[in-house]
Amino acid sequence: MLLRLFIVVAMLVTATPLVAQQAPAQTPPADNQEQDQPVSYEEQVVVTASRTEQQLVNAPAAVTLVPTTTIQNSPTTNMGDLLRTVPGINVSQGSARDINITTRGATSTLATSQLALVDGRSVYLDFFGMVMWDLVPTNLPEIRQIEVIRGPASAVWGANAMTGVINVITRSPRELAAQAPTTVTIGAGAFNRSAQGVDRDSGSLFYVNGSHAQAVNDRWAYKLSAGYLTQDPLPRPVGTIANSFRTPYPPFTNEGTSQPKFDARVDYDIASGGTVSFSGGIAGTEGIIHSGIGPFDISSDSRMSYFSTRYQNGARRIAFFTNLLDGSASNLLAFQPNGRPLPLVFDTKTFDIEAADARSIGTRHVLAFGGNYRHNAFDISLAPAGDDRNEGGGYIQDEIFFGNHFRWVVGGRVDKFSSIDDAVFSPRTTFMVKPVQAQTFRVSFNRAFRAPSFINNHIDTTVLNEVNLSALSPALARFVFPIRAVGNPELKQETMTAYEVGYTGVLGGRATVTAAFYYNVTDDGIYFTPVAAFTPASPPPGWPLPPAILGVLAGLTPPVVLPSRFTYLNLGTIKDKGVELGVDLTVNRSLTVFTNYSYQAKPVAEDLPPGTTIDDINWPPKNRFNAGFDVSYRRVLGNLSVNHTDEAYWQDVLDARFAGVTEPYTIVNAGFGVRWAGERVITSLKVTNLADQDVMQHIFGDVLKRQVVGEVRFTF
Repeated sequence: MLLRLFIVVAMLVTATPLVAQQAPAQTPPADNQEQDQPVSYEEQVVVTASRTEQQLVNAPAAVTLVPTTTIQNSPTTNMGDLLRTVPGINVSQGSARDINITTRGATSTLATSQLALVDGRSVYLDFFGMVMWDLVPTNLPEIRQIEVIRGPASAVWGANAMTGVINVITRSPRELAAQAPTTVTIGAGAFNRSAQGVDRDSGSLFYVNGSHAQAVNDRWAYKLSAGYLTQDPLPRPVGTIANSFRTPYPPFTNEGTSQPKFDARVDYDIASGGTVSFSGGIAGTEGIIHSGIGPFDISSDSRMSYFSTRYQNGARRIAFFTNLLDGSASNLLAFQPNGRPLPLVFDTKTFDIEAADARSIGTRHVLAFGGNYRHNAFDISLAPAGDDRNEGGGYIQDEIFFGNHFRWVVGGRVDKFSSIDDAVFSPRTTFMVKPVQAQTFRVSFNRAFRAPSFINNHIDTTVLNEVNLSALSPALARFVFPIRAVGNPELKQETMTAYEVGYTGVLGGRATVTAAFYYNVTDDGIYFTPVAAFTPASPPPGWPLPPAILGVLAGLTPPVVLPSRFTYLNLGTIKDKGVELGVDLTVNRSLTVFTNYSYQAKPVAEDLPPGTTIDDINWPPKNRFNAGFDVSYRRVLGNLSVNHTDEAYWQDVLDARFAGVTEPYTIVNAGFGVRWAGERVITSLKVTNLADQDVMQHIFGDVLKRQVVGEVRFTF
């Protein structure tokens, strides 16, 4: 099938190409006439791979760019569904608001290894080690493009860019003022909630968002935007989990979500060059977030606000931002010894300052360098004795040009955390071969890391666990016992060493073709691990049988052990490998099509502690396939995408009784729109999961069914 696909692409790209548009590129001064020739193909420009502007084909890492047309035409209403079609990305939606994204590895209820940025500002939440995508105060129509680094990027971005980086790049006020000064979008729809043979009423959703931008003069411009989304809860799975325990799904009350947001930005263009930007916003959320100790219900007063200012002039950047997160939640399954739900109250403050620049040195070198300092202040109910955290780091990278056909990128970054004893070095080197200007073969080596989260280091709480031991005694059908959870301040960073062979090429001015093989080795993975158990000498409180029975249970195959204490430990080595192939083809000015395939091998575990196996680690889907198109012709616009995801294994909620495999699924999404009144009004019908398949993206997550939304967008 893949061979047939590449033959079709080759036939298409040999046709007459489109009129090309030259894109800026990061190259040193030319030393011969060949380098002075104009670019003859239409090329996409990215900034995330090296923190400097460069053509996608010259990036020293595997990068996918999601363009404006895809973002605006997509029928999706959340970031997970939008990015699902990127090769190598694994997306898990667990509730109406809970989205987790991981590149080149299994994701989980808390995706801890994927860095997320908005215009270069980190939105990664260090206290839990995760990204809450609904707290990004940016409406989809304001996004210019999304850049995804598929693979490690700590060499320039520092901690937590271990499996990849997602950078959401928004339109400037001046861009919006020139293209769509004022927009208002209103959408309403419904989704099926009859799943797994259980009839339920349909759920509804509603959203409204708008923005206004104005160029006051040739120096000042501003934009204001706001939005609101509300959605009913998705259906919960019923029956028992498909594993040897046949554990019933807990019947907790599911929740929907409401998400208000507001964002503002002011730009000042300096006469001598460069722009100073001031931006700020606030986003709120409520609903369910899944975690290793069960689902938390986030209260409606939870919110994240931010302020950012930056100076940008070419590659030179000086920036400051602060993220302020404040909220509360209560666990729906985990209870304290007093019988009350486990609470989570969080108040975190992040302050970050950074500087970066790039310089050409002679005709053979482009040097990029920079650094940042960050202070995190935490007030977390689950970690009452934890300290604040300071971190800082700097990077330097040299892109060396050996004539027209060979380039070598070499660099690295050093980071120091107050929570980690030693400084962490993250090197990067990529050797690139360019047989022609529009094609690049690369071989790369990277090392990246994830810092222990604040919860990893300092959690301190007791929760009640429940086990069914009715085979021993009817009185033990629901035996409840306490478990102590404590952090580990001595944790080391989780480290990934990555090797990659890749290709990126633009063929015939029409098609961007990518291919990559990667091999990742993760050492010192951070896992929540039992370190003590109840014994005949120390039985759990209220144990109604002779204590010696606990010794008998521990001697069974498999053993039945009642853990008494958990903590976080650095454990073992995990090896992942995979292949990614993709084609993005511009058929003509009205139609673009894409297809990609990802193969992810089952992880291999080594040097795990006794009693731990590969079954204690999530496995990503083995095969993922995406295909689709975007069309914009006269008054008509549309989008169609097909995503097939193989089965995946999950074990990251509660204990082994809740582990299991999700079934393969195929999601078809489609959107159709018509422009009216000289394109000032666009009406659209957007459908996700067109075939109405029961889709579970996590063994403990909600069930996703067909969703139909009608949307109207006004431009003034």
